[in-house]
This record gives sequence, C-alpha cells and structure tokens, in this order.
Amino acid sequence: MGDTPSWSQEKFDGRLVTLRSMPATDQPHPRDPRARAAQTKRDRTRRALLDAADTAFASHGWANARMEDIAAAAGVSAATAYNHFPTKHALVGHIFRPVVLPLLTQAQQDVATARSMVDALCDQVSSLTLITFRFRSLTASFWSAVQEYTIRVAGPADPADEIDPRILAPVPVPIQMLIEHGQGTGELRPFPSAVEVSGLIVNMALIRSVNRPQESAEFTCEMLLTVMFGMLRPELLVDAGDDGRPFRNRLRP
Repeated sequence: MGDTPSWSQEKFDGRLVTLRSMPATDQPHPRDPRARAAQTKRDRTRRALLDAADTAFASHGWANARMEDIAAAAGVSAATAYNHFPTKHALVGHIFRPVVLPLLTQAQQDVATARSMVDALCDQVSSLTLITFRFRSLTASFWSAVQEYTIRVAGPADPADEIDPRILAPVPVPIQMLIEHGQGTGELRPFPSAVEVSGLIVNMALIRSVNRPQESAEFTCEMLLTVMFGMLRPELLVDAGDDGRPFRNRLRP
C-alpha cells in the first residue's frame, strides 16, 4: 500500500481549516534495524520521485510528463511510483504544496497580529505573483492539473479526495482567510464573498503566468490588486487621483 494520507486541523482566523498533510520524510525511524532501513529506502524513493517529477514537468510540461518516465528517471518501476503517488495529479499537488504553505503561515500571522488586511493582502498577492513567475513551468503544470481534475470531477474540491491537487496545494486559502477576516472587521466590503474573490484572483494569477510570458511580475501584481480591491475596497482606486493606479510598484521581492 502507498503512504496513508493524514489530515491536520489548523486554526486560521478563528476557524479550523482542514489541510491534507504530506507523509513526513523526517519522522523518527523505527528502532528495528530492518524497519528503519525500509523506511529510509522509502523516504529516498519518494524524494527521488518528487525531484524527477519536478524536472519532468519543467522540461516536458504537464501533458508530456508521463508517470512511467518519471519513475524511470527516479530509478524505480512504474508500480513503485504509483505506490507512492496514485496519480500524476497527486504528484504535482505534492510538489506544489511546499510552495503554498508559507503563504498560509504568513496569513495566520497577519490575522493574529491584527495587521491591516489591505497591507496583508497586498503582500499575499505579491508573494503569489513572485511564486508563479519564479516557478513558471511548475505553475503551468499545476494549473493544467487543476483544470483537468476540475473537469474530471465536475465540481468543487472535496476535502475527502486524496488526490485532488486543489486539496493538496490549497492556493486560494491564504487570500480567502485574509478577505474573510477583513470582511468580518468591516475593513473590506462584504460582497463578493471571500471564496469568490480568492478563487478569481488565484485563477487570474495562475493563468496569466502561463498565457502572458512577456508580462512583467510587477504589472501582473498591479492588475491582480486592482481587480481585487476594485471589488473589496474601491475607494482606494477612487482616492488615487487621476492616475488611478494605487498599486503600482507594490510587488515585494
């Protein structure tokens, strides 16, 4: 059997968010030498598959990166690869997850310290934009996987789905949490909902990184912030004067 997925209940903004946990590779090994050796081998195999997949997605793209080729590059059989990652969707979700988790941590800290949600959201969108540009090939594969999987299941993400890349790497959640908090305090307008806005912004960020290769990260960030606050805090744009561009140069390297 493959790694048994686990769940963690993490508290954000007064509510529990269920996140699927990646099987840890740094857990204490069992005392039995044979069991310890088996666990070490399993950890190395998993790491080799993740590294091989990262390279494959970057070199060949989502459609042409096959699980069989990833397994061969990692030096294992296809059966072993599927034992660790049941589908290619799950594999790319596990690769993209570590990129997302720091954004969740930052959102939690921003809420806990009662930071301005406008500033917190500006930094979140900035960080997300930089991620999509720095990991453009991986982002393209992740976005393709999400679109393909969404069409396959014909609906929103199900927290019980063990291979949904949207669950493994919950990209919209940090922005959603900040918007919900800002709407709760009255700092942001209550409509549209945090779910709608965060989904829209994340989809825009992902697709622009794929379809606008010549666009600068600075411009993408400004566009995303303008759209988001045009819905949630339109007075920021109105008060910007004739220029109407209050989010120019808001990208934070």
